Amino acid sequence: GGRHAEAVALAAAGEARDADVYVTLEPCFPFAGKRTPACSSALIAAGVRRVVVAREDPDQHVAGRGIAALRAAGITVEVGDGAAEATALLRPYLKHRQTGRPYVIAKWATSLDGRLGAPGIRWLTSEAARARVHEDRAWVDAVLVGVETVLADDPALTARPGGVVASRQPVRIVLDSRGRTPPGAAVVSGPGRAILAVGRNAPVAWRSAITAAGAQVIELDETPNGLDLEQLLVVLGQRAILSVIVEGGAAILGSFLRDELADEVHCYVAPLLLGAAGLAIDSGKLAFRLEDVQVERLDPDVLIRGYTGAWKPGP
Repeated sequence: GGRHAEAVALAAAGEARDADVYVTLEPCFPFAGKRTPACSSALIAAGVRRVVVAREDPDQHVAGRGIAALRAAGITVEVGDGAAEATALLRPYLKHRQTGRPYVIAKWATSLDGRLGAPGIRWLTSEAARARVHEDRAWVDAVLVGVETVLADDPALTARPGGVVASRQPVRIVLDSRGRTPPGAAVVSGPGRAILAVGRNAPVAWRSAITAAGAQVIELDETPNGLDLEQLLVVLGQRAILSVIVEGGAAILGSFLRDELADEVHCYVAPLLLGAAGLAIDSGKLAFRLEDVQVERLDPDVLIRGYTGAWKPGP
């Protein structure tokens, strides 16, 4: 519901008549129920000369109408400059508008030999890598773990970039089919919102206690492999959650990858050797290779990022 980028830029410029304006996404168009003034109308009112749009907005209420309005007002509009970069930036928004579901990032840390952890070792990765995780938590809409992670580690799942608790916190989501999350767990009591996704047999008394502690409960169908993750993503999309980082544990990550529900992978590799056995997707399918891979050094660790190809943004 806040001001869009064009409105902020126009306010900062003060005077924009005959200006050239560069935007990552098509300026929005008026429609019934819109919560903010339309950016296409604001640009027309400001008297700008030219608008360079990286890509059209796939939202059904816009979808070329903003560009058409600008051109009808005599403004020169160019489309496509910076499209690849804008698409990479806007992947969560684009997927939500195209499918109604959030963009899912599967994130984990591993040793060189594929272990996700070992007794007596709390952190596989360095402080630099953990700082990078908090930067990502600070921009996504939600962070998701399974109840086993909550019971084992009692994580806060908050965003603390630079060691400071961010004013905007991601929604914390716990998959907890049987209702075992303690009402006093850090994931429930921390700043921001917590959602517990449960099965139909989660105890009534526990539901009352967890909601009294401030969490929200959503009930999902169950499959032979656990809670219905596709149903979960539909529900989260309906709640305007556009992006989710799935942080574990191994079974949860494996489920999202096996069912082709993850759109991107963030794998932190630490220079440790801990012994055999790590994350097993066990999909019965050929292994997939990540697309558009990027490697980022976080001394002494390495972050490998890439797209799974389960969803692709349209042109």
